[in-house]
Amino acid sequence: MKIINAGFNHTHDSDFNIDRPDGSGDNLLILLRSGAVFNIDGRDIRVPENSLFVYPAGRPQRYRCIDHCTFSNDWIHFLFENDEEKEFFGLGLEYEKPVPVNDINFLSFCVKKITTEFCSENPNRDQTIYHLMFLIFSKAGEYRAKKSEENRENYYEILSTVRNRIYSKPYEQRTVDGTAHEVRMSASGFQHLYRKCFGVTLFQDIIKARVEYACMLLETTSLSAVEISQMSGYNHYAHFVRQFKKMTGTSPSEYRKTRSIRAAD
Repeated sequence: MKIINAGFNHTHDSDFNIDRPDGSGDNLLILLRSGAVFNIDGRDIRVPENSLFVYPAGRPQRYRCIDHCTFSNDWIHFLFENDEEKEFFGLGLEYEKPVPVNDINFLSFCVKKITTEFCSENPNRDQTIYHLMFLIFSKAGEYRAKKSEENRENYYEILSTVRNRIYSKPYEQRTVDGTAHEVRMSASGFQHLYRKCFGVTLFQDIIKARVEYACMLLETTSLSAVEISQMSGYNHYAHFVRQFKKMTGTSPSEYRKTRSIRAAD
């Protein structure tokens, strides 16, 4: 671990703006005491106060204060040596992904100690700096993992509500875009999380719910298969039969006949 430069508790006016198209020639760790705007691949990302952000060497560094606000941060310019990069990022961080920090004061204390050690001639300076940097990455990785778990639990509750609605009203017409909009998510993000939470896609659940509903109607009513297909949300009978047979291994009429025989027995 090689520290190039470090600073602690720096505050700048509201016109503060960093624009380094080729980066700074090293990795940059920023500990935000105030909110900031980072531009990543041409897209502005607003990062809240009490966050940690790491730039890799060679990447553009573009960040600024929020309009009409001051900018305050701690920072460390550094380079990895040998296999340190793999070791440190194995702790759960990613480059250019902001991490909310639960205890900003603790990490800020670590940066302050690194700054002090960097300017010292202590015999164990390098080892101390290494362990302090490892501690920062380790704790930030824990914060990130905890936040991800909290988000996953929140999304699970939201998506469970959607799934319960699908099974209680399978005849409702749904699209990925429309359902994603209900929970204020992007279509791609919704599909990814839905499958991650339940192990199936949205449409696999819709088909399963509709076929189960159709089975119930076939067993408990005298409605025709065509009527049941319509009541189960299908606009085309042939489509209904195809999906029903795929799910149950039999046609709707054969299913009803089999269940009627079993009931008679």
